[in-house]
Amino acid sequence: MKGSVIALDHLGDREAAALIVDGQLEDLLIEGEGLSTGAICRGIARRPMKGQGGLFLDGPEGPLYLRQIKGISPGEPLIVQVTGQAEPGKALPVTAKLLFKSRYAIVTPDAPGINVSRSIRDDDTRDMLLGIAHESFDGPGGLILRSECVGAEAGEIAEDIAAMVALAGQVLADSGKGPELLVAGDGPHALAWRDWPVPDVFDQDAGSFECHGVTEALERARRPEVALGNGASMWIEPTRALVAVDVNTGGDTSPAAGLKATIAALRALPRALRVRGLGGLITIDPAPVPKKERRQIETVLRAALKADRVETTFVGWTPMGNIELQRKRDRVALSEVLS
Repeated sequence: MKGSVIALDHLGDREAAALIVDGQLEDLLIEGEGLSTGAICRGIARRPMKGQGGLFLDGPEGPLYLRQIKGISPGEPLIVQVTGQAEPGKALPVTAKLLFKSRYAIVTPDAPGINVSRSIRDDDTRDMLLGIAHESFDGPGGLILRSECVGAEAGEIAEDIAAMVALAGQVLADSGKGPELLVAGDGPHALAWRDWPVPDVFDQDAGSFECHGVTEALERARRPEVALGNGASMWIEPTRALVAVDVNTGGDTSPAAGLKATIAALRALPRALRVRGLGGLITIDPAPVPKKERRQIETVLRAALKADRVETTFVGWTPMGNIELQRKRDRVALSEVLS
């Protein structure tokens, strides 16, 4: 099927959302356990970890870990926001720089100023949006108008701004003392509305995953092998320390086979990681490629990562010729749901 579909359904008793583009599963969000990414809570500081630039906090549902913080005394309450998912047995990562995010607006208490998404380049549209922002925004810090504002009604944008301003004011006025959840993070259905583009088809009926081929796609994603065409493939296998990606040329033994397979793998990798919910350290063992081709490989990789919705950093090449990435762990791994 051509076009885009957003399907809202459940995997077991967990809420889930799927984005399908031209018949291919492009993104998947699954409800996790405990605090979700984006949740805002009050934590109580423990002692700083000497030499590590961070500290643990007692949170409402377990330990939290805050990086690069100074001037916090043990026992002090601190409002923080969950930034990602934790590995089993580890504390949830949080930040003290809060963001209040909706479909059209982001209120940034720690970053003053009114800004419009750089992806909106039409001057008339930018001027119109800035006008709405100046009329509607009277909150703390700053405001960012997102790319989703294009084509939206002015009243909807203004309502979104007002809602985020009110929420930010309520949270920043908090004066509680003990660990407490202040704002629950958005679930998969709300995130699909907030962050994904408007689809050609929006299906929230029970059984929508089966109807649009999501169930079948998830069964394929449970397997480590990803076909790349012409016999080439990559294998994606998570371990406790990292996610290993191995690229194979298959039966093609031509001199150009290694470069072709590696380029195909790097273009397919972001989607494969999104669907599987994988993040952290990613180590890629490319097919055999001469060193002179590394610049072309890096260009392809950077383009693929730039188009990805999940923040991923290209760390570099290892002495043995592997590629290392650091990827934000912001979602539930598919393996936690479909064992």
